[in-house]
Amino acid sequence: MGRQEGAEQGLLTAALTGGGDSGGSATGLLVLSTMVAVCGSLEFGAAIGYSSPAESGIMDDLGLSLAEYSVFGSIMTVGAILGAIMSGKTADLVGRRGAMGISNILCLSGWIAIIFSEGAWALDIGRLLVGCGVGLFSYVVPVYISEITPKNLRGGFGTAHQFMLSFGSALTYFIGTVVNWRILALIGAGPCVLQLFGLSFIPESPRWLAKLGREREYEAVLLYLRGKNADISEEATEIKEYTLTLQQISEGRILDLFQKTYTRSLLVGVGLMALQQFGGSNAIAFYASSIFESAGFPANIGTVTMAVVQVPMTIVGVLLMDKSGRRPLLLISAIGTCLGCFLAGLSFLLEDFHQWTQVAPTLAFVGIVVYNASFGLGLAGIPWLIMSEIFPMNMKGSAGSLVSVVNWFASWIVTYVFNFLMELSTAGTFFIFSAIAGLTILFVAKLVPETKGRTLEEIQAAMNPLMA
Repeated sequence: MGRQEGAEQGLLTAALTGGGDSGGSATGLLVLSTMVAVCGSLEFGAAIGYSSPAESGIMDDLGLSLAEYSVFGSIMTVGAILGAIMSGKTADLVGRRGAMGISNILCLSGWIAIIFSEGAWALDIGRLLVGCGVGLFSYVVPVYISEITPKNLRGGFGTAHQFMLSFGSALTYFIGTVVNWRILALIGAGPCVLQLFGLSFIPESPRWLAKLGREREYEAVLLYLRGKNADISEEATEIKEYTLTLQQISEGRILDLFQKTYTRSLLVGVGLMALQQFGGSNAIAFYASSIFESAGFPANIGTVTMAVVQVPMTIVGVLLMDKSGRRPLLLISAIGTCLGCFLAGLSFLLEDFHQWTQVAPTLAFVGIVVYNASFGLGLAGIPWLIMSEIFPMNMKGSAGSLVSVVNWFASWIVTYVFNFLMELSTAGTFFIFSAIAGLTILFVAKLVPETKGRTLEEIQAAMNPLMA
């Protein structure tokens, strides 16, 4: 108690009474910084979308079996787990920009290995490296955006990550229908090149600079981001007071997250990530082509329609983020994914019983499209945005690593076993996904907070009332 108790109480008071980040505007530098950051999100989407259109070409050209391709499809998530484990500490050690630079190098190395691969071994190494880079991106991009934007714009700017992820996936589906898998891998490396070039033109996170005690730099960066005529005194003071108090509290470790203080934040962060993946998101994205083929629906039409529908729905989510809030969009998204998987499961069940065989393929198509559109509306990106908002700076590195690891570990489980589950029971696979989406609805309704219109410091104080 004593000093620790006083520090914690001061942190709570500063966060609750602070009024910074009010009325910020979308300056040119803020827009540019966000655009450069979300090149990482575009890369994230390209990596997710790659395995579906490339499946038949890779299996034919390199003679891979279904089991070998399942390894290739899922090993990206193993790499992402490794990237996620080091994401928080890397971003804390070298900064948010430095972490994005490391991500680019890993992804570029992976794509080059895939482009020149002649067998399963080189393919898997390349996919693993891409996964490592994506694991870093999945943490650092939303964190960087949340730390540079004012509270009145953070939701919309934060979901630019969601939009670019969906756009990258959709673009890969489109292009994959007309080019071979090696050219598609070359195109997948493009966002890394763009971001590497753009990183030299954007500033570091002011909150990270403040955490390191670089006071003049963080104030200069904050003024640079908000515009030269902006009054940053209130926001700068709030960040400074919050950071000074954090300096009196030891840097959080992974084990510290399991204290009672952080129970709700940890439950929300881990729960959203696990439910997102166990609901089938990456399995459907990775193997969309084979799902449509199993349903007897043309794979090219199905995957292109998925892409066409998901992008505008993601735009709707971005536009509504700072108006309707996070929770309503998450609820609508979860309801839609539940319905979509139920329809897909029902279509395969009808085929199993040889009922309505002419209608069943179209029903599967509608179900998958409804799922993808609903997922793009909220569940694709909002969990990452909320993750970047609900943990305090002293715990953000450890928390980000843990939450990202949970997400990618769940993704690895689902993407690896998906093809085997489909062989056991196609209908049952989608009914399981539908049931998990139903649990997501209850989870969001009962536990997930609304973070719209609140500073990061206010959110963290409400989520983590520091214990004496």
